[in-house]
Amino acid sequence: MTDDLLPDAREEGTIRRHLARVAMGQAPADAVLRVGRLLDVHSSLWMDDAEIVIAGRRIAWTGPAGGWAGDAKARHDRRHLAAVPGFGEVHKHIESSHLTPEYEAALVLPRGCTWTCEASHEYSNVDGPGNLDFWLAHRRAGMPCKIFPLPGSATPPTGYESGGGHFGHAEQAAFMAQPQVPGLDEVMDWPAVWDAANPSHDRLWGMIEATFAARGVVEGHAAGMRDIADISAFAAAGMASDHEAWTAREAMDKLQRGLFVEMRPHSLTEMIRGLLDMGLTRWDQLALCTDDRPAQDTLRLGATDHNVRLAIEAGLSPETAIALVTLNPARHMRLTPWVGAVAPGRYADLVLLEEVENVAIAEVWADGAQVSQGTRYLPAIPRIDRPAAATRSINLPRPLTAADFAIPAPEGRETVTAALLRPFHWEPEFLTATLPVEDGLVQRDIAQTITKFAIVDRYSGSGAVAKMFWRGTGPATPGTALACSMAHDQHNLWACGSDDAAMATAVNTIAEMQGGWALVIEGQLAATVRYEIGGLMTRRPAEALAAEMETLYAAAALVDWMWEPTSSPRWTPGFPERLAFATLTCAPWAWVLVAPSTHAPEGLVNVRDGRTHPVVW
Repeated sequence: MTDDLLPDAREEGTIRRHLARVAMGQAPADAVLRVGRLLDVHSSLWMDDAEIVIAGRRIAWTGPAGGWAGDAKARHDRRHLAAVPGFGEVHKHIESSHLTPEYEAALVLPRGCTWTCEASHEYSNVDGPGNLDFWLAHRRAGMPCKIFPLPGSATPPTGYESGGGHFGHAEQAAFMAQPQVPGLDEVMDWPAVWDAANPSHDRLWGMIEATFAARGVVEGHAAGMRDIADISAFAAAGMASDHEAWTAREAMDKLQRGLFVEMRPHSLTEMIRGLLDMGLTRWDQLALCTDDRPAQDTLRLGATDHNVRLAIEAGLSPETAIALVTLNPARHMRLTPWVGAVAPGRYADLVLLEEVENVAIAEVWADGAQVSQGTRYLPAIPRIDRPAAATRSINLPRPLTAADFAIPAPEGRETVTAALLRPFHWEPEFLTATLPVEDGLVQRDIAQTITKFAIVDRYSGSGAVAKMFWRGTGPATPGTALACSMAHDQHNLWACGSDDAAMATAVNTIAEMQGGWALVIEGQLAATVRYEIGGLMTRRPAEALAAEMETLYAAAALVDWMWEPTSSPRWTPGFPERLAFATLTCAPWAWVLVAPSTHAPEGLVNVRDGRTHPVVW
């Protein structure tokens, strides 16, 4: 047997020849696991008093206890527990846990998640050339959690951005030659798909065509798409899925046009109840997905197990809810030879439950061995040496100063008209306001909840700063700023503040840490969180990261944060952690702020049609 961590086709053949001999009793098994009940997700039926025969990291035989004719090196009795397949994630950004893959695995494995389809456009934009190796390194080091990386279609997110990665046909064709890559990560830039004049049109279609050539899956991103004609065009273009639906009606419209619907926790309860009310009886074209969840929330709520519990509470049977994180996503991603069921040939990944209805996890097995007891991860976590592209990803030429964030007014003016954006600004046009000028510089207006927002290029070495005024967000407290290196999806640095010098201090602090959060209050650095890997993740246990985040939350509670409603129901008052998502440039956004470029020297650009505009005039 090979080590079976990242097998190629020849090694896969060797493994399966051995599994066949074990199944027939002609070769000894490594272990037999006996359970009280075993769920067959193909039929949704339970088998009482069953045995699972394990050879290496795989399952060779399943059936009634005592029915297998061979010999085993070890036997394990778990007749007090029920076994279901290891849970899988059809669409998740591991980067959004802010843990490197080995530490994220140690967090989610005890909570049932044994495999993840990694939507990798976050790290793709940091280190495109090293992206695939980054996601496979933890498996090479022996971690039992499987990652199936999907290269990021949004690399870069739009034709008006550039950074640490650029993927087209050639890159995707090389990725798809790897057995662990199931397809193309969510196609977010829908205007670039249908509009041949869009600067990303050829690049995106090159990736899509390379995926088709390898019979891979093209994942979609249909945010804000409600019209049936648009949904039809989206499906006709080859997009296979959507995880952005918010309502049952939207989910049904997408299901009826052939899309695979991936339901996220914040909307799945409403969607499931609504779909049940509509009479949906076939659930094989749906799955549950986490998408983004920081480590501190996983510690509090759970991982994929939390999603399953929500689905059961919404009205699904446990058997159907479990299929939504096992067989269904595995079929959609064409991974059924390896994951998705407790069946011969698959990896021996099992969730052992004390109570099925509550998804009460007693143990998790992965790669044929027990890896957790309760929520405690048992194996050692390997030390993985990351390349400089991961550990030195923030490249500023010098420390920034207040002058880098100042916005000069046209000469001789006492007031100016300023372009304004808001968090989650999905309106067709930007807002405007009249702002005062002092000493030649345009000023904020806290009375109108207007502050300053900036994007800093962290890739090219120029340290160029795009800055403008934003409404309804940021600190009203004087001398205060918040900055971060997580800025979906390009992940340039961003800063929002009531003071230019505070913004500079916050950004410089992040550059010194090589990533994370920095909060400056009344001129003093008040709290930091370190994301030293790619500016997105930390190489530490979840508990250590969560403690650092709690310190940030405590400091942020001392700040007066401005707020007003926007297009997103998930934009709430208080510490604006979701500003990291307000930097998105994908549909349904129109006007956005990006790092300065030759096309948009001031950074304000409409990503639907390429128009630019001054930030003040």
